Amino acid sequence: MKIQESAEHYLETLLILKEKKGMVRSIDLANELGYSRPSVSVAIKQLRENDYVTVDDGGYIELAEAGRAIAEKMYERHKALSRLLESMGVSPETAVKDACRIEHVISDESFEKITEYMKGK
Repeated sequence: MKIQESAEHYLETLLILKEKKGMVRSIDLANELGYSRPSVSVAIKQLRENDYVTVDDGGYIELAEAGRAIAEKMYERHKALSRLLESMGVSPETAVKDACRIEHVISDESFEKITEYMKGK
């Protein structure tokens, strides 16, 4: 199922924060992404309605199976594309920013070929 880039970004960020902090609330996402709390609340509501996340009574957000699969895919792409760009001489800061944009639009086929290429390097 294809979801919007913004949803992919939320899920990936949730995965990263979960790895860093263990427990994640909407305020953590708002602070990390620089978005308003109401914007994050709306996004989390939509992600919950589509079974990508769950929210417990304490307000802690967990990735559901489908959400985790998307988050892991985006994060894998992000890391690989950042490494590729840096290996080509792009500054780490620019590589991270560009990888964040590219990871959402690159086809599975192209990404697969990039990872194959990088294995040979």
